[in-house]
Amino acid sequence: MNDIVSLWQVHRDAGWPKFSDPNEGELMTLDTVVSGCVTYYLESEEGLDPQRVEILESCLADLDGLLPELAEEAGEYFTRLRTLATLLLAAHQHRPGP
Repeated sequence: MNDIVSLWQVHRDAGWPKFSDPNEGELMTLDTVVSGCVTYYLESEEGLDPQRVEILESCLADLDGLLPELAEEAGEYFTRLRTLATLLLAAHQHRPGP
């Protein structure tokens, strides 16, 4: 959980990278969706619901497809976003059940 909180603070403070990419709109959407899942996870006692888990898995797949093509100046930002999504899913899997 501490890893998620500290990485989330870094990501929030980073600001949107300056780059030009034909997939910028999709990347912006992925950033918004993953950020929303992080916020939900941190503010919720229950953690992630099944719908958000599925959404995060889809976002990870999309990021995996886009990261190799990404300009270096944006790579760090979106690699961090991918790490956040991965940490969230791992934390969800290890969270004690009801």
